[in-house]
Amino acid sequence: MVEYGMAPLAVLRSATSVNADVFGLQAQVGRLRPGLLADLLLVNGRPDEDISALRQVVGVMKGGEWVVDPN
Repeated sequence: MVEYGMAPLAVLRSATSVNADVFGLQAQVGRLRPGLLADLLLVNGRPDEDISALRQVVGVMKGGEWVVDPN
Protein backbone atom coordinates (compact mmCIF):
# COMPACT_ATOMS: atom_id res chain seq x y z
CA MET A 1 0.00 0.00 0.00
CA VAL A 2 2.93 2.30 0.72
CA GLU A 3 4.24 1.47 -2.76
CA TYR A 4 1.06 3.03 -4.16
CA GLY A 5 1.39 6.26 -2.19
CA MET A 6 -0.32 5.55 1.11
CA ALA A 7 1.48 6.96 4.16
CA PRO A 8 2.93 4.35 6.55
CA LEU A 9 0.76 5.54 9.45
CA ALA A 10 -2.36 5.28 7.28
CA VAL A 11 -1.38 1.72 6.36
CA LEU A 12 -1.03 0.78 10.03
CA ARG A 13 -4.37 2.35 10.89
CA SER A 14 -6.10 0.60 7.99
CA ALA A 15 -4.84 -2.74 9.31
CA THR A 16 -5.95 -2.04 12.89
CA SER A 17 -8.47 0.60 14.00
CA VAL A 18 -10.05 1.29 10.60
CA ASN A 19 -10.46 -2.43 9.96
CA ALA A 20 -12.10 -2.92 13.36
CA ASP A 21 -14.45 0.00 12.68
CA VAL A 22 -15.47 -1.35 9.25
CA PHE A 23 -16.38 -4.72 10.74
CA GLY A 24 -18.13 -3.22 13.78
CA LEU A 25 -15.56 -4.62 16.20
CA GLN A 26 -14.26 -1.34 17.65
CA ALA A 27 -15.54 -2.27 21.13
CA GLN A 28 -13.41 -5.45 21.08
CA VAL A 29 -10.27 -4.92 18.99
CA GLY A 30 -8.35 -2.46 16.84
CA ARG A 31 -6.83 -0.20 19.49
CA LEU A 32 -4.60 -0.44 22.54
CA ARG A 33 -7.04 0.30 25.35
CA PRO A 34 -7.89 -1.33 28.67
CA GLY A 35 -10.46 -4.09 28.18
CA LEU A 36 -9.84 -4.61 24.46
CA LEU A 37 -8.21 -7.69 22.98
CA ALA A 38 -4.79 -7.03 21.49
CA ASP A 39 -1.90 -8.96 20.01
CA LEU A 40 1.31 -6.98 19.75
CA LEU A 41 4.22 -6.87 17.35
CA LEU A 42 7.33 -5.25 18.80
CA VAL A 43 9.72 -3.98 16.13
CA ASN A 44 13.04 -2.21 15.99
CA GLY A 45 12.16 1.09 14.35
CA ARG A 46 9.26 3.41 13.60
CA PRO A 47 6.82 1.67 11.25
CA ASP A 48 4.61 4.78 11.38
CA GLU A 49 7.42 6.56 9.52
CA ASP A 50 9.15 3.65 7.72
CA ILE A 51 6.96 0.63 7.03
CA SER A 52 10.02 -1.57 6.44
CA ALA A 53 10.54 -1.53 10.23
CA LEU A 54 7.86 -4.23 10.33
CA ARG A 55 10.52 -6.61 9.00
CA GLN A 56 12.64 -6.06 12.13
CA VAL A 57 10.57 -8.06 14.62
CA VAL A 58 11.90 -8.06 18.17
CA GLY A 59 8.92 -9.57 20.00
CA VAL A 60 5.41 -10.94 19.48
CA MET A 61 2.65 -11.09 22.10
CA LYS A 62 -0.43 -13.24 21.45
CA GLY A 63 -3.22 -13.49 24.00
CA GLY A 64 -1.15 -11.78 26.67
CA GLU A 65 1.78 -14.20 26.32
CA TRP A 66 5.09 -13.57 24.59
CA VAL A 67 5.38 -15.93 21.61
CA VAL A 68 8.66 -14.32 20.56
CA ASP A 69 10.26 -12.92 23.71
CA PRO A 70 12.04 -9.58 23.27
CA ASN A 71 14.57 -10.62 25.91
